[in-house]
Amino acid sequence: MNREQISRLAHADHPIAAPVDDDSVRRLLAHGVPHEHARVLDLGCGGAEWLLRALATYPHLRAEGVDISEAALEHARRTARTRGLEERLVLHRADAADFTSPHAFDLVLSVGATHAFGGLPGTLAAARRHLAPGGRVLVGDGFWAHEPSPEAVDLLGDLTDLPTTVDRVAADGWTPVHGHISTRQELDAYEWAWTGSLAAWALDHPDDPGAAGALKTAGAHRDQWLRGYRDAFGFVCLVLCPTPG
Repeated sequence: MNREQISRLAHADHPIAAPVDDDSVRRLLAHGVPHEHARVLDLGCGGAEWLLRALATYPHLRAEGVDISEAALEHARRTARTRGLEERLVLHRADAADFTSPHAFDLVLSVGATHAFGGLPGTLAAARRHLAPGGRVLVGDGFWAHEPSPEAVDLLGDLTDLPTTVDRVAADGWTPVHGHISTRQELDAYEWAWTGSLAAWALDHPDDPGAAGALKTAGAHRDQWLRGYRDAFGFVCLVLCPTPG
């Protein structure tokens, strides 16, 4: 079973692929979407759940998503058809870092996908290239809420603390106009959903060739979370405007 299949199964009960609950998603979109006729781009959209939520909330909004995974994009297409949103959604199979478009966007978002750009600075640089005048960026990334263990750094990379993260964003020419720090409940709910959905699928499909591997992956991920990074990892979403001058 490849990583794409594992991710799809693990997010079955938490389609937003980040530790952000439904109310927080709604509030972040409310602060990020500048007007009801906005054009929105998601760089690294996965199953495009952020875009689908935006389309359902704003009936005149148009959205485009970019992802390298054809399986994720096909899942997004099926979900859009089921929800009656497919006419206002365009999906592109491409590397999000290399994507180009003939038009600019009123909101560019990338939540939990900074790895596709080599980190947060690269994500913001890509977002800036696509941003229309007066537009906003919605970005989500991890940070260290407490001193991490070497094992946590090995798992999640060289993150910074929250003040340093925000300082670097501001120094890069962005002004935060809204933000959300994931709560302990959101962080735990996401991890339990990830590991639990994958484990439940494996237990419900014991004859599937991928069942044993999926169950092992769920257990390993749960152990890494509980013993490795649960007490140190945080997640922040920021709504940003370009700083004048």
